[in-house]
Parts: sequence; C-alpha cells; structure tokens
Amino acid sequence: MFRGTGTAVITPFKDGAVDFGSFRRFLRFQLENGIEALIVLGTTGESPTINESERTKLIRIAVDEAGGKVPVIVGTGTNSTEKTIKSSLKAFDEGADGVLVVVPYYNKPTQEGLYRHFGEIATRVQGPVIIYNVPGRTGANILPDTVIRCLEFNNIVGVKEASGDQYQVDYLISALRSKESDFKVWSGNDDQAFHLCCSGGDGVISVISNVAPMKTSTMIHSILKGDLHIARGLHLELLPLMKALFVESNPIPVKYALSLMNYCQNELRLPLYELSEGNRNVVRKALQESGVL
Repeated sequence: MFRGTGTAVITPFKDGAVDFGSFRRFLRFQLENGIEALIVLGTTGESPTINESERTKLIRIAVDEAGGKVPVIVGTGTNSTEKTIKSSLKAFDEGADGVLVVVPYYNKPTQEGLYRHFGEIATRVQGPVIIYNVPGRTGANILPDTVIRCLEFNNIVGVKEASGDQYQVDYLISALRSKESDFKVWSGNDDQAFHLCCSGGDGVISVISNVAPMKTSTMIHSILKGDLHIARGLHLELLPLMKALFVESNPIPVKYALSLMNYCQNELRLPLYELSEGNRNVVRKALQESGVL
C-alpha cells in the first residue's frame, strides 16, 4: 500500500446525477498535487447514496486517471459480511488496488465478531483490505488487540484509525512495531494526523486534502522524513481549516468549500443537505486564511 496522503475524495453531483466529468477533473487536481492514493466511495464520497451503476463508473474513472501511478482504494464496507464481500469482489474486478472496509455499523458486533468479519472478508476476496475504525459513526470500536489478531491474514494490510483516542493509536503502533510488522496505520482524523505520524504511523486518509492536497502531502512527507519544523508549521497553519471542514457533518462543509474552488456544485444527496448560511462564512474565512482560496 502507500505511505503518505490518500484523499477520501468527494463525489460531485449536478441536478441530482453524478457529475462524472467534474469527478475526472477533480481527480486530476489531486494527482497533480502530490496525493499518494485515491480513496473512492468512502464517507466523504457519500457512498450510501450511490447506486451500483454509478459505483462501477466512478471506480473505472478513478482507475483510469490513476493509471497505476497511485493506488485506488474503494470503500466497500457494510454491516453485512456477505454484502461487503460481494462489493469488494466487484471493486477488484473493476481494477481497484485495495478496499476500505468500515467496522460494521448499527449491529455493534463484539471483538470476536469483528475479528471473524474481517477474517472472512480477507479469506474470500484475497486482495488488500484496509480496516476503517470510526466508532463515532459506527457505534463499535475495534480494539488494538483485535487489529493485531487480524495480522494472521496477510492481505489485511492496514487500518484507518479514527477512534479519536490517541492512547489507543499509540498502543497499536507500539505493538505493531515490536512485531516488526509492515502493517500500515493511517490517521482517519486530519487534526490527529501530525501526532499519529510523529508516533510512527504511516500517513493520513484525509478530508482536508480534498481542498489542500499539496500542503497536506507536504506536511505528512515532512514528518516521515523527520523535518518536524516544517511539518509542525503546516499542521498549525491548516488546523483552523481542519476544524472548519467539520463544522457540520462531513462531507457537507468540504462540498461547499470545493464549490467555491469550482470543482463541484454545492450539491449533496439526502439525507445530507447543504451547509447552513452561518457556517458558510466559517468555511470561506478558513479557506482564505489558510491561503487555499
């Protein structure tokens, strides 16, 4: 897989339909600005609202634009193991380099259930699988010891960690490094990416890199190279924008931000709705102060 910055890309809409032309143009913007991976059809891509034919075309466009230069990782996780396997197999058939599988939501499985869920997926799809831990959205937290159990499946290659618990992240990284494992740990929270990478993590799967790909990529690479002074400066510079992009549920603010940058319409699919008027000023100001707009 990759070390550095992967963007959890938006899905542009226009008049209710997926805007495939804008999607292709947006991916080129990302690739031209140093992104190491494209993460398609994740939370930021509004995956629950995308139908199967749209999914197929979005994956194909991403694979075409990436051209083998960076991995294309597709969000395929559901709260059904069988459905996740079928979605993952389809993604690999369309050329995906890996799949991002969220911890099952709503069901609230036990740690044993989580281990068996990811193990079954890994056994049957065979391609690279990334665990996505985001208990704030799913209601379930996969613990470090369970993640470590999953190392017995060689194609479970990493975890996107968005638990928000820095101790949990540090404990996991420490345990993995003691095993001399090349299992990757990426931050799923932009505001914690600096800290995770300083603790020995491998990068970020990012929302803010939708609007600031070069600065985000430079920040992460600076940490990985040991240039902490540069990285710290960029982290602090981007911090207000990180906060602004989560002033309402992701991807509501980032869609508005990218509409200001002319990469998409300010359009989402229900049940998400456009950014409130008051928060538009918050996002616009943060974009201007960070030098993005």
